[in-house]
Amino acid sequence: MGNAPSPRESDRPPDLASSQFLIRDRLRKLLQVAKGHDRALILTHDNPDPDAVASACGLAYLLAHSAGVSTTTAYGGIIGRAENKAMLKVLHLGIQPVSRIEHQSHDLVCLVDTQPEVGNYSLASSELPQLVIDHHPARPASLMAAFHDVGGPAGATSTMVTQYLRAAKLIPNPHLATALFYGIKSDTRDLGREYEPADIDCYNWLFPLIDKPALSRIEHPSVPARYFAAYHLAYERARLHGGGEAVVVDMGEVYVPEIVPEVAEKLVSLEGLRWSLATGSYKGELYLSLRLNDRRVNAGKLVREVCAPLGGSAGGHGAMAGARVPLRGRSPDLLATDIFATFLKAFHLRPGPGIPLVPLEP
Repeated sequence: MGNAPSPRESDRPPDLASSQFLIRDRLRKLLQVAKGHDRALILTHDNPDPDAVASACGLAYLLAHSAGVSTTTAYGGIIGRAENKAMLKVLHLGIQPVSRIEHQSHDLVCLVDTQPEVGNYSLASSELPQLVIDHHPARPASLMAAFHDVGGPAGATSTMVTQYLRAAKLIPNPHLATALFYGIKSDTRDLGREYEPADIDCYNWLFPLIDKPALSRIEHPSVPARYFAAYHLAYERARLHGGGEAVVVDMGEVYVPEIVPEVAEKLVSLEGLRWSLATGSYKGELYLSLRLNDRRVNAGKLVREVCAPLGGSAGGHGAMAGARVPLRGRSPDLLATDIFATFLKAFHLRPGPGIPLVPLEP
């Protein structure tokens, strides 16, 4: 897959070839909204993943070169996962914490890889975005933006931004190309999960442009000792339900919130498993991450239904979703137990203590 050549226009499947007109039309509308503004703030969801970071940087490149707009890319929360930190360091990406940004100095606000109503980004509720680009299912508030491209079809927002760059006849530099490539690669699990023809097309187009040694350094970073401690604790605490159909784990207080989805992602690879759910608390919030091997259930919809009544914000789609729920004085352990019971009932499994994933030796 990696070294496949970029397909020629005439070689593309009919659905991809016919979509080029729609992409160019969306690009025209995007630039029409952007032009005339002086400075754009491009904001990702909090604790951004590689797809969010790459999408923000790609949109900044597009606005600078095709609309003449100065840009600032920013995120809320932290970037704590080793691969994500390596991505910023190795590729010298200019994204920065939103706490360092003066919002008043921007006259164009853009959201990428998230949407209004989701609530997982650091922007005042009174400050409405003019541009919204996200591959996740559309939220009604997104349709109020002057420009919105939400819902795909794409398995990564990086794919959508890459399509804009191609339509604008812009060739990303090796570092940006690597970021976009890794955004697609990570969000689609190496084109093995919820990918679309557009993802394959952009993946192949980007591959000759990337810095391959840099990609290797990103995917194989050094990790701190507490990373292994977190995994050790997670495996000890993980409990099987439904005869091995599901596994849930509360990791307690975590050192970075990104370790929660990372553990859920690892656990879902257990043979015969239908779904995994991990939780962990960090700075007054309970983070949870759901991963599915069952295509009959929509992870994003289920997580929103469970977490909204708890005052949480959630996002996701078919096979993967996450949320964060403010503790507001609630015990994180008890809240996690209640959430586990709700998910077990949703999957028609009996709540209870479960069976240890790794039995303790006598």
